[in-house]
Amino acid sequence: MSSADPLTRGEKRKLTRLRSDLLDWAKENGRTFPWRFADASTYERIVVEVLLQRTTASAVASFYPAFVDRFSSWESLAAASADELEIFLKPLGLWRRRAASLLGLARYAAAVSGEFPRGAASHAEIPAVGQYVSNAISMFQHGEATPLLDVNMARVIERFVRPRKLADIRYDPWLQAAAHWLVRGESPERVNWSVLDFAALICKARTPLCHSCPVSSRCRYFQVEVRSRSRK
Repeated sequence: MSSADPLTRGEKRKLTRLRSDLLDWAKENGRTFPWRFADASTYERIVVEVLLQRTTASAVASFYPAFVDRFSSWESLAAASADELEIFLKPLGLWRRRAASLLGLARYAAAVSGEFPRGAASHAEIPAVGQYVSNAISMFQHGEATPLLDVNMARVIERFVRPRKLADIRYDPWLQAAAHWLVRGESPERVNWSVLDFAALICKARTPLCHSCPVSSRCRYFQVEVRSRSRK
């Protein structure tokens, strides 16, 4: 490990094996959503990541086919009225804020024919694009291995390896390095989806299904927290 590298060699080995195990797990247990289909457009895959922030995938899936049928491109979304968009987004809550964010992003994207620039620094001034959506753009449009790092992916990584030190996941250097290492290599989108599905179905926030977990024997949380409680 170099002085600039937040990850130890052992942590890298552990994350590499986790990647492989979760990809295998997802082949049988992963969720199916329309934006994951092979024929889903780059537009669909980016816009859904805006919709998924602070809500569940099942909630988005309930109206997503109708949403994409009505707003099939950045151009059609950019031409929508705020009132019409809010009707679609109302089930998610914060619909006015979400509608404003989506319209701002869509108008920018339509103006550049859907071709977002490469690199996180160039995304800083784009409406509705923080670190998470920036990573989605980098992966789905530019083919880069970037993590869809939210509290769910963070939970899987931290339980399996160790906790982060900083409260904000966007700025913790160890967690950022761990998430990037986890999704490196081929098919980063499949790795991201596998981790997020695992977080939703097994490594849940409040009631993790540790005894159904395929990687519990190597999980720090299971060894330290779950087993220690069972011994008391």
